[in-house]
Parts: sequence; C-alpha cells; structure tokens
Amino acid sequence: MMMNMLEAGGMSVLTDGIRTADEDNPKGYYEFERVKQIEQDAEWLEDARGKAVKMVAALLKHLPADYDYEIIFMRRDIREVLASQRRMLVHRGEAPDTVPDERMAELFKRHLTQIEGWLADQSNISVLFVDHGHVLADPEQQARRVSAFLSHPLDVQAMAAVVDRALYRQRR
Repeated sequence: MMMNMLEAGGMSVLTDGIRTADEDNPKGYYEFERVKQIEQDAEWLEDARGKAVKMVAALLKHLPADYDYEIIFMRRDIREVLASQRRMLVHRGEAPDTVPDERMAELFKRHLTQIEGWLADQSNISVLFVDHGHVLADPEQQARRVSAFLSHPLDVQAMAAVVDRALYRQRR
C-alpha cells in the first residue's frame, strides 16, 4: 500500500517486476529481488538514490552506514499479518505455518523491539512509523505525514486517492 502511495505521489520506485500482482496483492508487490541479498550485494544502492525501495525489517541492519536513509516503517497488527501470510500460503498451495499464532506474535514483537532499538541508534537513518490502520482510516492525513517526512515533494491528494479500503481483507 505505501509503495503504491509513494509512486502515485510522484516518487520513483525501485522494483524489478518479477513478483507480479495476484489475488493476494492485486496492486502488486513492489519488490526488488536484490534487496534480499543486501548483506552480500549493496552495489544497487547507488541506483536507488531518491527512490522508494521496499525492504523487510530484518534486512535493515545490513544497510551500509555510508548512506543516509529515510525509512517509512509500516506497522500492522500482528494477527492481521499472520492471517494474510496464511492466506497467501494457501493460495500458493503451501501448508500454512505450524507455529501457533501466539508464539509467532511473541517472536515478532521481540524482533520489532530489537529493530526499533537499533534504528534509534543509527545517526544516518530517519524513521517515520506509520500504522496501516491509520492509513486506511485517514489516507490524506497519513499521506501529509509521509510527504512532510520525506525530502522528496509528493502529491498528497494522489497518494491518498490510491488507498483502497476494499483490499483490507485481513481485519482484527
């Protein structure tokens, strides 16, 4: 959702188009496969300057310190994340995770606490935390927050217009 908003607002996004839109994510995934190899391959970062790049929280610790970063950290209720992941696995014909949701939620919470602590200690990283539910409830307000945070001017109205509440299927 945020990558779609950033693109609509006028920001270039770095994506390779390998993972295409599907029933679980009809607006696409906005992924760039090389991101997953950041620990071994950071050469692509030079091409990413001024662009939005989607990255999972666990990989943030591998960002080279010789760049400055503006990170929009999306937060979402863990129960919704787990439900969404489970549904995607089923659609792909894979078995859903066998770890109980309570245990996964505990592990995820611990992971986020560690990542947020690490982020707070990085002088080259600015972070804006954005709640998924707040974007759905008031897309324009959240788009204004994002635009004010980034050093790249964005079209707030266009950002807010692409938020599709109908895609909010895994609710608490």
